[in-house]
Amino acid sequence: MTTFYNFKRITVVPTAPELKDVVLSKTQRKTPTVVHRQYSIGRIRAFYARKIKFLQQTLHDKLTQIITEFPKMEEIHPFYADLMNILYDRDHYKIALGQMNTARHLIDGIAREYVRLMKYADSLYRCKMLKRAALGRMVKLLKRQKSSFEYLEQVRQHLSRLPSIDPATRTLILCGFPNVGKSSFINKVTRADVEVQPYAFTTKALYVGHLDYRFLRWQVIDTPGILDQPLEDRNTIEMQAVTALAHLKAAVLFMMDVSEQCDRSIEEQLHLFESIRPLFANKPVIIGLNKVDIRHRSELPAEKAALLDQLEKEGIPIVETSTLTQEGIMTLRDRACDELLAQRVEAKLQAKKITTVEDSVLNRVFVAYPVPRDEKVRAPFIPAGVAQKRAAAKKAAAANAENSMDVDDQSVAAFRDENTRRLEREIELEMEDDYILDLKKHYLLKNPDEKYDVVPEIWEGHNLSDFVDPEIQQKLEKLLKEEELLEQAGEYESDLDSDDDETKEKMKLALKIREKEKLLTLETQVNKRLAGRAGSRVLSSRKRERSMSRLEHELGELGVDIDTKKMKNLQGQCAKPQLGKKMKVGRSRSLSAVRPAPRDEIAIPDPEARHHAVKLRNKAMRGLRREAKKGEADRHVYDLKPKHLFCGKRGNGKTDWR
Repeated sequence: MTTFYNFKRITVVPTAPELKDVVLSKTQRKTPTVVHRQYSIGRIRAFYARKIKFLQQTLHDKLTQIITEFPKMEEIHPFYADLMNILYDRDHYKIALGQMNTARHLIDGIAREYVRLMKYADSLYRCKMLKRAALGRMVKLLKRQKSSFEYLEQVRQHLSRLPSIDPATRTLILCGFPNVGKSSFINKVTRADVEVQPYAFTTKALYVGHLDYRFLRWQVIDTPGILDQPLEDRNTIEMQAVTALAHLKAAVLFMMDVSEQCDRSIEEQLHLFESIRPLFANKPVIIGLNKVDIRHRSELPAEKAALLDQLEKEGIPIVETSTLTQEGIMTLRDRACDELLAQRVEAKLQAKKITTVEDSVLNRVFVAYPVPRDEKVRAPFIPAGVAQKRAAAKKAAAANAENSMDVDDQSVAAFRDENTRRLEREIELEMEDDYILDLKKHYLLKNPDEKYDVVPEIWEGHNLSDFVDPEIQQKLEKLLKEEELLEQAGEYESDLDSDDDETKEKMKLALKIREKEKLLTLETQVNKRLAGRAGSRVLSSRKRERSMSRLEHELGELGVDIDTKKMKNLQGQCAKPQLGKKMKVGRSRSLSAVRPAPRDEIAIPDPEARHHAVKLRNKAMRGLRREAKKGEADRHVYDLKPKHLFCGKRGNGKTDWR
């Protein structure tokens, strides 16, 4: 039997019309929709039978989901069962789920019946009529269960809002008259945020808060106020508190208002305590005297103080608290938690039931102790060979006591034959620092001399050892010595003075060329900076000078010898007359285009008549301009009854929908 149920996971229950639309639309989308002329009658029967089966399976799955997800009264904890009975009426709840189950079976029966009748249909028309009848009857069943669908959806919504209460965990329950400070107490000791108001019945449902005490998680339940009246006269709000007190194994904190500002005297509050005291059986009970900041217990009259003293003599502790000044809040909480914890541990010990797996196993294990059957001594039997080996091991240990080898290793060596190979550990202890691990000495090869040969390293099909020169170091040293001798002989010294005059002249010319290149680079950079600046076209433009003198000067600076003979061809080309029409390059004077007069002046030459026409035009455009100012959110449907957008095919009858 489960003790905790997550009601928030229940799927939303659709209404009957919504479920009808969904299943019919799904049947239309998920099954074939076209019957061709060449189909045989068997294929037509299968076509329509498939639609019937699909609708039946869809409804069956949906109704099964609703039935299985709602909690069963017999399977959940008695606290939840009684709470659901108080809130939703057990009989009504079971009838609604029973109607869902009945509808599911009826739908399955209708589908089976019409699939069987489909085998006897001999035409397309009869198959279609059988399909329509089957779908219509199944949908009609959904419409008849309209009230059950709506009731179950309301139950689901209320169940999802119920607090998650674990009936098996450590719990503190607050109870008492309305407006005595129960909600204020739970707000102080937990992280809950329960509404607190200065009038009665502010709390109308169960509220849960959690706190940590001694590294354990505790839940605190705030119950609605209870009035001192018979059980049959209590309403739904009070019965929630009674149900929690009756079914939850928890510590009960009965809150009392010592200042009597809740419109209930001390005698009335104690009478309520006595009337619901049977619900406190086998539960730790503590009375919290709240609002001591207004009236202290010592200020009570003698007869009222005597009533409280009588309760303390009966073994019921009383703790004075104040939720305003937080006096005694932690004391009341700690005492209630300690008493409940002690009771739970004692109950588990009495029932021999421990929560840990190891202890629960130990409670079911019986340990049998052996008992001697007679006085005869039965010593353990040791074979003679084992005794001899032990004696030999002791002798070897005594003989080699001064050796650094351990006794255990000596004892192991004593049991070995002379033909047995020694362990590497023994050799290491014997050689100490001189020991070197050799893994190749035990290789089993045809030629033992090849044990320590170097294994060739192959890369791309070639043995790397073939490309290694063993004399490479000697050759390198020889080359270094030759280089030193050449440097000492002055082979690498550079003497520019020994160069001839022609070389010096070339180097000077190369220096000039490099300097000229630097100047050109700088000039280009300056021109780029000035290119983006806005300025006068006349000032920024300059005349390009292309002349023979400039060409000769620039080439001469670059070191080119310009002679008259060499420039003969260039002068001849320049002396030739230019052919073709000369084109004048420059800015032409601006000409204004001849444009016709505006159309409104051509149409209405008279200025007064034209001005009157403009006024009439502006007046006519006011409505259109107002409409143009509307945005995306200002859309308006001028047709107040657009039924043609939401209706299907029209049948026989009038066609006037307006």
